[in-house]
Amino acid sequence: MPATHDVFTPAKRSAVMRAVKSSNTHPERAVRAAACAAGYARRYRLNTSKLPGKPDLVFSSLRKAVFVHGCFWHGHDCKRGARQPKNNADYWRGKIGRNRNRDAETLRALTAAGWSTLVVWECETRDASALERKLSAFLSR
Repeated sequence: MPATHDVFTPAKRSAVMRAVKSSNTHPERAVRAAACAAGYARRYRLNTSKLPGKPDLVFSSLRKAVFVHGCFWHGHDCKRGARQPKNNADYWRGKIGRNRNRDAETLRALTAAGWSTLVVWECETRDASALERKLSAFLSR
């Protein structure tokens, strides 16, 4: 199989990849705002490294963890998550597959440890009222 040529120079590609944030992203901030609007302000911790997968929000007293997943990076079945990169496609399929496997193992480990988990997808953060209802339902169970 011939190698694919990147449309960016190595320096530009490096700058593009550096710009991809891993924490405090817009979807994460939307979930935190929804948690506050649902009455759970100051009742959670962020990115707790003591738990498998470092959940984005951890409600220790409730033993509940919330993950905020980017649709592309975690292989969601929505329009954005189903998009397949044209360049270096084998690499990206493998990477997203590994992310999905790691996510499933993380959820299994937390469930086995007695934690309830919720995955909020990036595409679900666009409707603030629906997101607040989803979080309220999860946290009040």
